[in-house]
Amino acid sequence: MMNSDASWKHLNQSYQEEFILLGVADRPRLEKLLSAVVLICYAMTLLGNTTIIVVSRLDPSLHTPMYFFLGNLSFLDLCCTTSLGPQMLVNFWGKRKTINFVACAVQLFISLGLGSTECLLLAAMAYDRYAAVCQPLRYATIMSHSICFKMAAASWVSGFIYSLVQAAMTLKLPLCGHNSIDHFFCEVPALLKLACVDTSVNEAVLLGSSVVILLLPLILITVSYCYITAAVLRIRSAEGRHKAFSTCASHFTVVFLFYGSGIFSYLQPPSNYSRDQGKMMSLFYTMVAPMLNPLIYTLRNKEVHRALRRVMGKEPTS
Repeated sequence: MMNSDASWKHLNQSYQEEFILLGVADRPRLEKLLSAVVLICYAMTLLGNTTIIVVSRLDPSLHTPMYFFLGNLSFLDLCCTTSLGPQMLVNFWGKRKTINFVACAVQLFISLGLGSTECLLLAAMAYDRYAAVCQPLRYATIMSHSICFKMAAASWVSGFIYSLVQAAMTLKLPLCGHNSIDHFFCEVPALLKLACVDTSVNEAVLLGSSVVILLLPLILITVSYCYITAAVLRIRSAEGRHKAFSTCASHFTVVFLFYGSGIFSYLQPPSNYSRDQGKMMSLFYTMVAPMLNPLIYTLRNKEVHRALRRVMGKEPTS
């Protein structure tokens, strides 16, 4: 009976009916500016990523491993911004800046799972570029449809398993009535700050798991690009080198933007955050980066431009 009472007391300390998302509510002008930024980013993300998904599905010339992974990345970005953007806009525009416990838990699980999946998916895309540049004769065998599907599936499953473990560890911490989250949305570092117990174990696990989910894929990406660079430098023609580098430049830019902000946010103890740096970095990799990704991949990509014109009926199919 005493154990039952203790368990109920612990559950009662951990559970909150709702959380208050403070964001930047104490600075109304900044809040209005950020609401405009989030709205524009969300609208552009929906348009850009939906276009990539539709065009890569409808145009046969884009039925390649590169665009298969790009379609996965675009779908992931759509899900990520949709899981966070509308809630942020509601809080920016409304007087009651609250989110209930279940919605917070779901938001935490989904956003963390999608972010983790993106880390692994970017590593898979780097391997695809390595195979295309360094193993062109064996590329079709190395990156067959079944292998691409398995790599993408492994990225999604691994990302959400990691998220499930991390979210469960965070949400079971006793909060002792604390319910004001100093953030725009429910994120692990911000929730750890609410706990009324020592969170050093959680912080250590967060740091260790972030090394695995962030740094190991980044190491694989770096090794892939070292091989790619060496292979490209062996190409004699300047045109050939330019073409090879241009196929990898967009992916490298996306990697830099995503990993730079992700490492800054997760590879340091939450207790070391300044009041705003964690918020702004999270806003960047959850709203700004997904908006930029379609632009980075398509702005100078003539293959996508031609495919888009064919889908729109402005260019005859070959």
